[in-house]
Amino acid sequence: MDFLVRLSIAAVLVAALASATGAIYLHRWAAMPLPVVDATLIELKAGEAFSVVAARLQRDGVVNSDRLLTAWARLEGQTNRIQAGEYRVAEGESAAQLLDDLVAGAAVAYQVRLPEGVTIATILQQLSTVSKLVDDIGDARADTLLQQLGLGHGSAEGRLFPDTYHYAAGAPASDILRRAHQRLSEVLDAEWSLRADGLPYDSADDALIMASIIEKETGREVERANISRVFVTRLTRAMRLQTDPSVIFGLGAAFDGNLTRAHLATDNPYNTYTRRGLPPTPIALVSRASIHAALHPADNDYLFFVARGDGSSEFSSTLSQHTAAVRRYQIKDGHDAR
Repeated sequence: MDFLVRLSIAAVLVAALASATGAIYLHRWAAMPLPVVDATLIELKAGEAFSVVAARLQRDGVVNSDRLLTAWARLEGQTNRIQAGEYRVAEGESAAQLLDDLVAGAAVAYQVRLPEGVTIATILQQLSTVSKLVDDIGDARADTLLQQLGLGHGSAEGRLFPDTYHYAAGAPASDILRRAHQRLSEVLDAEWSLRADGLPYDSADDALIMASIIEKETGREVERANISRVFVTRLTRAMRLQTDPSVIFGLGAAFDGNLTRAHLATDNPYNTYTRRGLPPTPIALVSRASIHAALHPADNDYLFFVARGDGSSEFSSTLSQHTAAVRRYQIKDGHDAR
């Protein structure tokens, strides 16, 4: 065999042996505990190169060699698969376990609760101050939010589902909003498919608007179906709904906490004392219970209700009954009587 050929073969064998030895060393290194004495939080930012992350981890004392960590990630084919977020590195954890967590996105989970009964403006303000969440929605409003999120056009009012949403550090607020919008669509579609017969709604959107009124009219689970019956019956009979929360919503910043007769007489699209039918949009985020109530009104003939003053309502079927209830419970100028 030619000398040069034998030399080339020997060089290849030496390289292969060195590579195998290097791989064995990397496996052993990756299985060793990291130099972390106490549990440590680390944060990966979106778009960071693995080498940048590794260098920071060495600088912060999480690993003893950024080069070995990068070499291990390359050996595993994972350098481009790590996910942004905040991670907890426990004492005794190995580099191999750390890399697995970074690739799996097993980040520390934070949570935010979107409450029912509030407006989009309230939600946007809330998300702008939530810890570890990136505010990427700027000065969005109810009438611009859906378009800004790429979710269509029209008002976003009431089109987010109130729930607890989990997120990783550095997540954008828009992600919470998209998930809440998708969740609302799923819940509304499911409830709409099981709706009662004979309801005066042209679409699931109508039911959502009604649900938002129910949400604002009562916080009592046992009253939702009765509230629904009152407004469904009025809608069926082409009566004015005469619901204060819709009027208050229409007043916006002009409402100072005192709803007056002048407010009730001032016409706007949300004034259900001056206009028949449903308001043009929902007036708040709604719970599943309120959506269900809007689609399953109680089986009775209630047409009126009045606040008792303790958070509950007195329901009546006739005007004479209602008038007596108003005299019994109403202490203001009568606008709380519907």
